[in-house]
Amino acid sequence: MFTGLVEEIGVVAMAGETDGGFDLTVNADAVLDGLKLGDSIAVNGVCLTATAFDAKTFTVGLAPETLARTNLGDLVAGDPVNLERSLLPTTRLGGHFVQGHVDATGTIASFRPDKDALWLTIKTDPALMRYIVTKGYIAIDGTSLTVVDTGPDWFNVTLINYTQPKIILPRKKPGDRVNLEVDILAKYIERLTQDGANAKITPEFLTEHGLPNQGAR
Repeated sequence: MFTGLVEEIGVVAMAGETDGGFDLTVNADAVLDGLKLGDSIAVNGVCLTATAFDAKTFTVGLAPETLARTNLGDLVAGDPVNLERSLLPTTRLGGHFVQGHVDATGTIASFRPDKDALWLTIKTDPALMRYIVTKGYIAIDGTSLTVVDTGPDWFNVTLINYTQPKIILPRKKPGDRVNLEVDILAKYIERLTQDGANAKITPEFLTEHGLPNQGAR
C-alpha cells in the first residue's frame, strides 16, 4: 500500500531481459534507507519487489503481466522514474490509498501553463472513465492527484508549482504513456452493485477488504 506521494526521482541504470526474465535496476537514494530484500517499492506507481540492492541501486523483476499493463517496458537507461516506499502504520496519509496495481496506461494529450501551475490532460480507454470522476483521486505514474474535469475518453489534473520538480510528469511530452490507477473504492462499489439493489454488504466483507466498518446492511 502506498500514498501516491513520491519520495524521490530515481534514474534507470538498466532495463532488459535477463535469464529468461526482465529486470529493472534503478539508481536511488531515499528509498534505499532501511530497504530489505522482499520489500515493496512503487516504480512509476507499480508495486514491485526488491530482489537485490546495494548502496546506490535496487533491482526488481517484472512479470509479463506487468510489462503488458504498464509503461515500465518502455524504460531505458537514463530515464527518470517516480519512487515511493510502501507506507507504515505511522505514515501520514497525505495522498490517498494507492495499491500499486496499475489498471491501464493513458497517453499525455497536452500540457498548459496556468501562471505557476501546470495543467495536464490525459486520454485513456473510455471503459476506464467510469471510475474517474471530477474531484476524485487518480494515481498517474504513482503520483496522487485530484481529477479536475472529465470527458468521454480524457481527464485533466493540475500540478502546483511545489509538486512539479518533485515528480517526472512535467519532464514528459505529449504522446508519452503514463500508468493509471483509479480509486479502488469505485471498483468495489461497482462489484457490489452488480447483483442489484439487494446486494448485501456484511461486516465480514468490510473487515476482509480493509474498508471502514460502521454498520452494514
